[in-house]
Amino acid sequence: MSAVDLSVSVGDLKFKNPLIGASGTFGYGLEFASLYDLSQIGGFVTKGLSLRPREGNPPHRIAESSSGMINSIGLNNIGVEVFLREKLPQLTQIDTHIIVNVYGQDPEDFVAVARELKGVKGISALEVNVSCPNVDKGGLDLGTEPIQVQKLLERISKACDKPLWAKLTPNVTSIVEIAQAAADGGAQALSLINSVKATAVDLRSKSPILSRVYGGLSGPAIKPIALAKVLEVAMKMEIPIVGMGGISTGEDVLEFLLCGAHAVQIGTQNFVRSDAMWTIKKELELGLERFGSDTIGSWVRGLSVFS
Repeated sequence: MSAVDLSVSVGDLKFKNPLIGASGTFGYGLEFASLYDLSQIGGFVTKGLSLRPREGNPPHRIAESSSGMINSIGLNNIGVEVFLREKLPQLTQIDTHIIVNVYGQDPEDFVAVARELKGVKGISALEVNVSCPNVDKGGLDLGTEPIQVQKLLERISKACDKPLWAKLTPNVTSIVEIAQAAADGGAQALSLINSVKATAVDLRSKSPILSRVYGGLSGPAIKPIALAKVLEVAMKMEIPIVGMGGISTGEDVLEFLLCGAHAVQIGTQNFVRSDAMWTIKKELELGLERFGSDTIGSWVRGLSVFS
């Protein structure tokens, strides 16, 4: 057994380690259960759940990029009813935190999903994907308008009995302003950051590769952006942050903690290595020992700019 203590807290939730599988890259968790013991990681976030099943966008939905990938999956999922009936009973057998990512095409959809999950045992928190298009606003992202973010979180918090994490887009002028709006609306933690708006083109056909033209860039290419956004918010606010964006090693995790994250989510690296969460955990333990630390909590907000 490792001599280092990897336990962390995100608000009132205690995690055995800071590693959480990111939504959209970890399926419903069960897909990885045969690969390693999921009780050894801090937790995972499910694919974004909508009120009804969604097929997502037509192909092409993924394009490779330097040090990353661009995806435009379109939030395909089985819907909250099927999730509760077929997936959650199996997930509750795993000794780790299950965070459910929720999605809606408009505020009413978000609230409806939250109501379906109210009182359900085995769910530790809801991660609200406020980076979604708002059909009531002509397709504009909900997460780019502070007032809309605050109102959305206020409505969901009234319909929900679980901690709310707000997953924010980096595609804004001031992420601190959006973060403050989410906190004012009732978010107990922030997930930073969602993917960066991007596109890819085919020279032969002179056409966009993705069917919807634009997608979200993820992977190592966005790590410096993610670190900057985490740091911006952490220097202005005390709210717990779950950092993400290009994490592929144990040292990446430590960098996010230094910049103000309390925990992290591993995303694209799960496609590179199916055992990524397991290997990063081992690297994290070795890294702490190498730096002479016996507890990971001392790294949170440990960057010199905080002193």
